Amino acid sequence: MIRPFTYQALPMRVVFGVGAVKSLPQEIERLGYERALVLCGPEQESTGRMIADALGSRSAGVLAEARMHVPLEVADLARDRALALGADCCVAVGGGSAIGLGKAVALAHGLPVLAVPTTYAGSEMTPIWGLTEGGRKRTGRDPRVLPVSVLYDPGLTLTLPTDLSVTSGINAAAHAVEALYAPDTSPIISLMAEEGVRALTNALPALVRDNGDLEAREQAQYGAWLSGACLGATTMSLHHKLCHSLGGTLDLPHAATHTVVLPHALAYNQPGAPQAVAALRRALGGTADPARRFWELAGELGAPRSLRRLGMAETDIPRIVDEVLADPYANPIDVTAEGLTGLLHAAWAGDPPPPHAAA
Repeated sequence: MIRPFTYQALPMRVVFGVGAVKSLPQEIERLGYERALVLCGPEQESTGRMIADALGSRSAGVLAEARMHVPLEVADLARDRALALGADCCVAVGGGSAIGLGKAVALAHGLPVLAVPTTYAGSEMTPIWGLTEGGRKRTGRDPRVLPVSVLYDPGLTLTLPTDLSVTSGINAAAHAVEALYAPDTSPIISLMAEEGVRALTNALPALVRDNGDLEAREQAQYGAWLSGACLGATTMSLHHKLCHSLGGTLDLPHAATHTVVLPHALAYNQPGAPQAVAALRRALGGTADPARRFWELAGELGAPRSLRRLGMAETDIPRIVDEVLADPYANPIDVTAEGLTGLLHAAWAGDPPPPHAAA
């Protein structure tokens, strides 16, 4: 029996394939824009300048100041620069930091964003924005920040280091995992989420074996697209609340934090999400316990498995518990201080998640 549901497709255009970035000038022209400010992080500045050069007279310049968790001061800088240069759109080149910065400009000034992802963050597929101020990360949804066009060019991910490819890919998979048990999920989202997890978890081991495997890069970007779209269409739950709190409060690295937290948040929720568990078992090749499999996969791929390794102190756990409980997200299992404390202690130490009772 299919339960009643509502599904609304997000209004955006996707151009996918090797060489897709070459069509960016035509995309901007098609949309009727004249001056694009290219936004990127310092590590992507050469790519950003290459794209700005390709835009020619349609380029308003490059701002290579994107940072994790979009600090308010960087967002203000980007907004001021866009106004000063007379930009009528932004091109965000990079991962979640650059695309998040583009969203901040869109939120403040209504400038449309075109996204050129070079990681597997997936934020380019969502209307979700985030800003960090005073050690606290605020998030929200606004259709104005949804990129009007996304150009997925797997060739641009070939320079992404293997370790970042892995954590970025598991970060994307976390979007799909939570969409499977979101209160507003649907059969359509479930299909996309299962396929997204399958594509990503098949692609990442191939990337570890050969970082230049273009076919694996295509599969990873395809999986990230699907997983990001799932996040954009559903309500976030405990996993994302934890990662937002850990990142905004402690400034932990975004993708690596998602990688560490995912097995533990999923283990916490598996007893209340049997359909999600069934879908993940299929996506992960028939594994009995999806949460344990994600933990094992991270170890096999050389990814971090403890918050301690990321710089978190054990004494920070009560602070994060209070932060999460002060403004909880919807979740299939009640989130308690005791349960959350146990989850965070295991994630901090790098212990495996508790076994799934139905495994």
